[in-house]
Amino acid sequence: MTSESRTAVVVGHGMVGHRFVQTLRDRDTEGLWRVEVVCEESDPAYDRVGLSSYVGSWQRDSLALEGNTYAGDDLVVTHLGETVTDIDRSGHRVVTSSGREIDYDALILATGSYAFVPPVPGHDHKQCFVYRTLDDLDAIRVAAEAVGPGAPGVVVGGGLLGLEAANALKSMGMTPHVVEFAPRLMPMQVDDGGGAVLKNLVTDLGLTVHTGVGTANIADGESDGVTVTLSDDSEIQAALVVFSAGVRPRDQLARDAGIAVGERGGVLVDETCRTDDPDVYAIGEVAAVNGRCYGLVAPGYSTAEVVADQLLGRGSTFPGADMSTKLKLLGVDVASFGDAMATTENALEIVYHDAVAGRYAKVVVSDDATTLLGGILVGDASAYAMLKPMVGREIHGDPAALIAPAAGPGVGIDVLPDDAEICSCNGVSKGAICSAIAGGACEIADVKKATCAGTTCGGCLPSVKALLAASGVKLSKALCEHFGQSRSELFEIVSVTGIRTFSELIDRYGTGQGCEICKPTVASILASTSSDHILDGEQAALQDTNDHFLANMQKNGSYSVVPRMPGGEVTPEQLIVIGEIARDFGLYTKITGGQRIDLFGARVDQLPEIWRRLVDAGMESGHAYGKSLRTVKSCVGSTWCRYGVQDSVGMAVFLEKRYRGLRSPHKLKFGVSGCARECAEARGKDVGVIATEHGWNLYVAGNGGQSPKHAQLLAGGVDDQTLVAYIDRYLMFYVRTADRLQRTAPWLESLEGGLDHLRAVVCDDSLGLATELEASMEAHVAGYRDEWAAVLDDEEKLKRFVSFVNAPDVVDPTIRFADVDRKVPVLLDMPAMPARASASQTAVRDVTEPEREGVPT
Repeated sequence: MTSESRTAVVVGHGMVGHRFVQTLRDRDTEGLWRVEVVCEESDPAYDRVGLSSYVGSWQRDSLALEGNTYAGDDLVVTHLGETVTDIDRSGHRVVTSSGREIDYDALILATGSYAFVPPVPGHDHKQCFVYRTLDDLDAIRVAAEAVGPGAPGVVVGGGLLGLEAANALKSMGMTPHVVEFAPRLMPMQVDDGGGAVLKNLVTDLGLTVHTGVGTANIADGESDGVTVTLSDDSEIQAALVVFSAGVRPRDQLARDAGIAVGERGGVLVDETCRTDDPDVYAIGEVAAVNGRCYGLVAPGYSTAEVVADQLLGRGSTFPGADMSTKLKLLGVDVASFGDAMATTENALEIVYHDAVAGRYAKVVVSDDATTLLGGILVGDASAYAMLKPMVGREIHGDPAALIAPAAGPGVGIDVLPDDAEICSCNGVSKGAICSAIAGGACEIADVKKATCAGTTCGGCLPSVKALLAASGVKLSKALCEHFGQSRSELFEIVSVTGIRTFSELIDRYGTGQGCEICKPTVASILASTSSDHILDGEQAALQDTNDHFLANMQKNGSYSVVPRMPGGEVTPEQLIVIGEIARDFGLYTKITGGQRIDLFGARVDQLPEIWRRLVDAGMESGHAYGKSLRTVKSCVGSTWCRYGVQDSVGMAVFLEKRYRGLRSPHKLKFGVSGCARECAEARGKDVGVIATEHGWNLYVAGNGGQSPKHAQLLAGGVDDQTLVAYIDRYLMFYVRTADRLQRTAPWLESLEGGLDHLRAVVCDDSLGLATELEASMEAHVAGYRDEWAAVLDDEEKLKRFVSFVNAPDVVDPTIRFADVDRKVPVLLDMPAMPARASASQTAVRDVTEPEREGVPT
């Protein structure tokens, strides 16, 4: 920060306020501005667009926007849980609800909007709510849980936010009614034809839709509920009412300060987003740019970036707003773009309507059918990514081909000029993406990092993939130089042909002798498709070091031993055996993050004897060495904890025993929490199970590590049987289709259609694979046998566990340990080695024989 730094005060910390702070800090390379943010909510900026995803997880941090705490940035200060109550324009100061006074050089109003509640008699009933913030959803949740599953709930408003609210009620187990005064749902986004298809689709999903009627009265109803009377005199007995009938700009603070507002509300700003006070700006939903407010995140981001540039002396102005929208409501695709309602003079409409498939598509073109003006997509919005950037541009060929498959090939990415906007959320053009690709961004993740395309809603990712392909980037599917097929293709080949050896597979479908990439990959595929022991016959030679010796090699050539403890459970007798083994073999012991005990420092020749004692004590291999299920972590759940609502330990034990030994593209970790307090940290796991009063919530594709990912909600409120069926399908689908060494989080990111596609496959059986996937898992469960127990029963396999094949009785003299406060490995530069250590050096202890006195300290 320079001595001349100025202060920007931001009032509000929603998505747009956060974007402003990020943009200013990224572009202010000289530290000209420090920022103070006043946030009314107790949570820093979160994804309000994805608010409905909060239902089920009830984890507030799951919606947190990246970098919203500005950790490590001394030029940003946030004040959570405070509101600005007064603006002293002459003194360039704001006063907050805590009495704090903050001086400013520039004031940025990012107060957003509030939920509009129509003045219906009874709108202030205690069972009436709005749908706007996390706190709002928490309040609705309490009311919904009080009445139990299946209770009716009324949503007033059938627009975008209203259907989001209805989706939330449905996710809470309620039966939603949607009341919309207009003659169709989403009247601002779709026309009558699209609205009719949308109504049919959401009705099939369990919603009751009332269109063309208003809400006339709300009064006390049955069982502490409400009676909602509609304008046609019909009544709905409901447990609660949610108002989601639109929003209004929160401009009262500006009004009180004498700052000009628009005729229809909103803080009046010019194209630089400056108010009539030159030191005050407004951004996002509260800003009325030249008199008009915009309720979408993309134009809000534009206003944030404009003001950041203005503060830095750059000449940015508001570029106008793209009001195109693409969303998925209750699993139904809806999109509109450009002049969707055909308001342009002499515009022509081309409609494709498939009532059976539940698909409606319309494009609006110029009177000579040469220019695309806009369109609507309901039921299938896959064409949106290509059509939206074409608005205002020449159509090549028959315009009907844009939406009707029978009319001919659709539009391709190649026809778009470089200035066509591919990512509207972040204003990224086709040219910018192509430049990034030319500069070496040859993967989706690289393009995201270089351009920010696809980092907000992700709707443009199909176009990004198409640009990668069109730019000549060869995204090779080959596993390695010896196999031209991908891992998933090799999996299918093995499954269909019944091939059981690497040599036969490479002879028929590959070339050469194989390598360190394809051999362990094929070994994993062979293990995933049968119950053969991984050290049987030719397969043993394919394994990497860890799998070859069924233990993890450590840095000095010794090995670790990790017995399985399903759900973290272990008996006192087993603990005693583990302690005795650690003492007798001089092993270092540690409790792992997955609720197991790790024994370090065993030589390869000691492994069989150690495991014989563990197996005799009733313990199994923990597969810490394999690309397979590692652990199922659990809290104590309802068995012990006063907050627990389900038996998390019992479920964790069941799941670990069911999926133990399952070979997969990468390691798998589970977590089972007995309540929403989430003590098992299930949402950081490949499979996360969280108990609710209504069943189990299933989360998938999370992981820790270098790139931590929150698991995402796949299904909510399911019973035990459904939970297991969904996990079976999810795991086997992953095992079949993932790339080599691809964990579930990046696998889901790379999956075409993402979570929605995965949910369709797993929960809705969209590919017709459910029975087959479950049968594959049942075959694994039925054929499971502990790998170490099998080794101990096989003299030929035991012969592998020696330090030197040609001298099986000789122990490895290079494995040594140091005595500090705990046992640690010593790496030796062989053959030179000091005869003895000086007094100032760490002593070296030879542990080539089992020690009987424990580990000295």
